[in-house]
Amino acid sequence: MIDTPDPRGLATFYQELLGFVRAQDDDHWVVIGDAVDRPGLAFQLAPNLQPPGWPGGGPPQQMHLDIAVEDIEQAEEQAFSLGAMRLPGGGATFRVYSDLSGHPFCLCF
Repeated sequence: MIDTPDPRGLATFYQELLGFVRAQDDDHWVVIGDAVDRPGLAFQLAPNLQPPGWPGGGPPQQMHLDIAVEDIEQAEEQAFSLGAMRLPGGGATFRVYSDLSGHPFCLCF
């Protein structure tokens, strides 16, 4: 479950990035998964969410997704087209980004 001020918007971001489908859609709660009957990630309304500071400072991380990809350049282009932003950090096998609510995530290759 991921807190966000915009459950539908953030669910759509990850739905497109991961190739998932929408399993549940309510005003305050949206669930996506790899099939309608197999929920994977839930997004809960948190109107006063303060995004975590990255790489340090500010509110601490409450979650961090690592997403395995085959083609980092294609995956990065897709993430940017969905509204992701690149964050400092990364390494030989991963790059760090923020989603629409400011949560960090990594594309790993």
